[in-house]
Amino acid sequence: MSPLNFTHTLTQAVDELSKDSSYQSVFHQHVDGNPLPSTQALREVVELSRAIIFPGYYGHSAVNSCTVSYHIGVNVEQLFTLLTDQVVAGLCFSGKDRCSCYATPQRERAAEIAAAFISYLPELRRLLATDVAAAYTGDPAAQSQGEVIFCYPSVRAIVNYRIAHQLLLLGVPLIPRIITEMAHSETGIDIHPGATIGEYFCIDHGTGVVIGQTCIIGNHVKLYQGVTLGAKSFPLDRNGQPIKGIPRHPILEDHVIVYSNATILGRITIGQGAVVGGNIWVTQDIPAGGRVVQSRAKK
Repeated sequence: MSPLNFTHTLTQAVDELSKDSSYQSVFHQHVDGNPLPSTQALREVVELSRAIIFPGYYGHSAVNSCTVSYHIGVNVEQLFTLLTDQVVAGLCFSGKDRCSCYATPQRERAAEIAAAFISYLPELRRLLATDVAAAYTGDPAAQSQGEVIFCYPSVRAIVNYRIAHQLLLLGVPLIPRIITEMAHSETGIDIHPGATIGEYFCIDHGTGVVIGQTCIIGNHVKLYQGVTLGAKSFPLDRNGQPIKGIPRHPILEDHVIVYSNATILGRITIGQGAVVGGNIWVTQDIPAGGRVVQSRAKK
């Protein structure tokens, strides 16, 4: 049926959708010449980073010890250009001034951030190597570290998190959250880029894991599927709005193990070497070496 038969209905919908009162809270005011972040470009940023960190596993399949320097060099050059563009877009999106974010100062700042991120890649590789080792040694089913790198959704999520976390530390707005939400969509593992996570971090299976913004996780920590490191109801200001930026998520010290579907809420501390059993609700500190499990009903 022709749209002409519904002209009045369509016109009325356009008029209603164009009212300030309708779109005010969900509208991004675009400035000519200013870009928006691109999820497609950011996926390429992540894939280039993977290819640099794990050469031979991602990127060009023919890489070997004789050509690795060449391939890394090509990838680094592409990464620098792509990341600079996306950082510009992130700075533009969060900026309050109506100015061109392609002006020289903004472009130079974005390039400095991209270069600083690339200079961090050797440390990022070292950290991720510890995460891969933790997953391999912690899972009897893993046949090799290569299998872990290729197949484990937890490693994919942790790679995205560690990339995003470093970009956040470098002052990049919005982009880090997009990168972690990509992994969230792909793996079911939700790690906020603001969380602080130490070395040898392992998430076994992973589906349904949630790690909040202000979590602090030590070294050699292992989480199983369905674990929530979340916040309790947070306080409101005098206008009834949530107070943002306050520490509200758990601290897990070194060598903590949290089994499947445990929920740990609030700014509490799970002490070094503690074990939290499955399907446990925890809202109080657990001392170092503590063990919390479900009690059995007495017969």
